[in-house]
Amino acid sequence: MVFEKIRAIICDQLELEEDNVAMESDMEDLGADSLDLVDLVMALEDEFEIEVPDEELESFKTVGDVVKFIEGV
Repeated sequence: MVFEKIRAIICDQLELEEDNVAMESDMEDLGADSLDLVDLVMALEDEFEIEVPDEELESFKTVGDVVKFIEGV
């Protein structure tokens, strides 16, 4: 499932426990700054073999936003 893959990547990038990351989790509350988001996007691009436009980065407020984007690609 897309959410599990994304959650695993986020946990790896931000050194979090999977129990602490849900669809409604706010990326800032998880400790992600703009550099973390860029790293996250690069990991997502590799994992899902997609390209994420730079302007999409600003729309990634929650984990659910990231999941919705990936599912829509």
